[in-house]
Amino acid sequence: MRPLAGVLCSLALLVMPGVGAASSAYDALQNLAKDITFSWAREHPIDATELGIGGYDANLDDPSEAARTADIARIRAWQRRLQQIRSASPNAMTLVERDDAKLLAAQLTRRLREYTIYKTDRKDYAGPASTIVGAIFTQFQHLPAASAGTSADAGQEKAKAWADIIARLEKAPAYITAAERRVTNPGHLYGSVGSAELAGAPDFFNGALTTAAKADLPPDQLTRFSAARDKTLSAIAATKRFIDAHVARWPENYAMGRAAYDAMLRDEQLLPFDAADVERMGYDELAHGWAVHSWLAHLAQQTGRPFGPASGGGMAPGGAALIDYYRDRIAELKQYVIANRIVSVPDWLGQINVVETPKFLQPVSPGASMNSPRLFASETQGFYYITPPVSLEDAARRLDANQDFDRDRIWSTAAHEAMPGHFLQLSIARRHPDFVRKIQSSGVFAEGWAFYGEEMFVQLGLYGDDLDARMYTAQWERVRGARAIVDPQLATGRWTFRQAAGFFAQQTGFSQSQADAAVSGIALRPGYVISYTVGRNQLEMLLDEYRKIMGANATLLDFHDRLLSYGTTPFVVVGPELIADLAKPAGQVRAGANY
Repeated sequence: MRPLAGVLCSLALLVMPGVGAASSAYDALQNLAKDITFSWAREHPIDATELGIGGYDANLDDPSEAARTADIARIRAWQRRLQQIRSASPNAMTLVERDDAKLLAAQLTRRLREYTIYKTDRKDYAGPASTIVGAIFTQFQHLPAASAGTSADAGQEKAKAWADIIARLEKAPAYITAAERRVTNPGHLYGSVGSAELAGAPDFFNGALTTAAKADLPPDQLTRFSAARDKTLSAIAATKRFIDAHVARWPENYAMGRAAYDAMLRDEQLLPFDAADVERMGYDELAHGWAVHSWLAHLAQQTGRPFGPASGGGMAPGGAALIDYYRDRIAELKQYVIANRIVSVPDWLGQINVVETPKFLQPVSPGASMNSPRLFASETQGFYYITPPVSLEDAARRLDANQDFDRDRIWSTAAHEAMPGHFLQLSIARRHPDFVRKIQSSGVFAEGWAFYGEEMFVQLGLYGDDLDARMYTAQWERVRGARAIVDPQLATGRWTFRQAAGFFAQQTGFSQSQADAAVSGIALRPGYVISYTVGRNQLEMLLDEYRKIMGANATLLDFHDRLLSYGTTPFVVVGPELIADLAKPAGQVRAGANY
C-alpha cells in the first residue's frame, strides 16, 4: 500500500481551483491557454510537429515579414485578454488561478521578446535550414511502425506520415530562401555553429531517412521523395556555402546586456535571482565540486584505488552491444528507484529508445541527451541520444566527462536523462489535467530535478563505495557551476567567447573542442544552463521546508511524488502550492499527473 503521495497521485479527477466546481476565472485561463497553444500551432506547423499536434506535418510556417508582424499582434492580443481575466476578479482568484495567470504571462512575455528583444530570426542565418532538418528528423523519429502483417489502418497511417514528409521537403527550398530574407543582422557565432550543424544534414538525409524510404515507399513515391530530398539538400548546401563565405565578417551579436538578462530571469523564468546571484551560486557550486575532487583524489592516493572502469564499474562493451548495455543499465535504475521507494513509477510509463546522436546535433550536444514523448502525441516512447566514442578505452584513459565508458557513468547520466530524471518527470507532466500546467516547460524545474538526482543516488548508495562514480558526480557539479558563471558573463557581454571557453575547459576538465561546443550552446541559448544550479538550489530548499512541516511523517517517496504532480513548473509556483497542499486532506488536494 502506497503512502499519502501514492493516494494523492492516484486521484483521477481534478479538483480546481479548490473543492467543487471550477470558477469562471479558471475556465477563462484554461481556454486562453488552449487558444494560445492551438492557434499558434495552426500558424506555425513546425512547432505543431514538435508538440505532437496532428494535422500540420505537411506544411511549413509562413516566413514573411507580414506573418512576423501578425505574430506580434497576436501575442499582444493574448496579453490583453489575460489582463482582462486578471482584472475581472483580482481579489477572488485562488492561489492556483493566480499562478496559472502568472505562468501564462511569463510564456507570452518570452514569446513577444523573442521578436522584439532577442530577435533570433534576424541573427541566425542557418536557422531556417536547421529548422527544416530538425522538423524532418522529428517526423522520421515518429514514423508509425507499420510493416507486413500489420493492420490496413496502420499501413495507411504510415503512408500518410511519409506523404507529409515528402510534401514538407518539397516546400522546404522555398521556405529556406524566404526565411533567410528575415535575417537582416546575421551573427558570427550563429553562423559558425549553424554551418557545423548543417554539415551533418546529408548524413541523416542520405542515410537513415533514405534507407527507411527505400524500405517503405513504392517506386513512384520513392522517386518523388528522392527529388524533394535532393532539392532540400541543395538548398541547405547553398545556405552553408553562403555562411562560410561571409561569416568571418559578421559581428558577434548574441549578448543581450545586463538589464535584458535580469528581466529574462525575473519575467520569463520567474526566478528570485539576478545575474549576480546566479554567478555567486555558480562559484559556490564550482568550489564544492573542486573540494570533493580533492578529497577523493586524496582517498584514492591513500588507498591505492583507481578511477575509471577498474574502480568497480567495469568497461562498457563497444560496437552494437553498447546500445543493449545502455538499455540494461536503465532497467536497473528503474528497479533501484522502485525497490528503494524513491519515486512512484507508473505502470503506463513508456519505453526508452537508445540511439546515436544525429551528426547535425553533435556540434552543440557532445554528450547524452533525452527527447521525451511529445506533449500532445499519442506515443509514449522517449529517445535517449548517445554519441559513442571512437574508442571506449581511450575515453576511459582520459576519464572523458562526455563519453560514458563504464557502468557507473552510464548509471549517473541515465539517472539524469531517463530514470528518474527527464523521461519519467516529463512523461508524468504531459498528463497534467490542468492545461496551463500541461504546457509548461520550465527548464529550472526539469534540469533542477534531474541534477538533484545525480548526487542523491551517490548518497543513497547506488554506487557503493566506488570512488570513480563519486568523482564523476563531482566533475559534473563543476560543469554546472561553470555554466552558471559563463552564461551571465556571455549574455551580459562581459566575457568574450574565447574567455568563456578557456575558463570552461580549465574548470570542467573538458577538452578545448568540447568546451567550445558547450560554450557555443550556452551563448546561443542564454538563460537555460543556469537551470541546473538554480533549480537544484530551489528544490533542496523546498525539501528542507517540507521535512520541517511533515516531521516524522516526511518521506522521500511522498515528497518526490508530490513534487512531480505539479508539472514542469517554476519553483516559485510549485513551492507555495506544495506547502499549502500539505495541510489539506488527500481528497481536497489538486490532482496532479494522474499516476
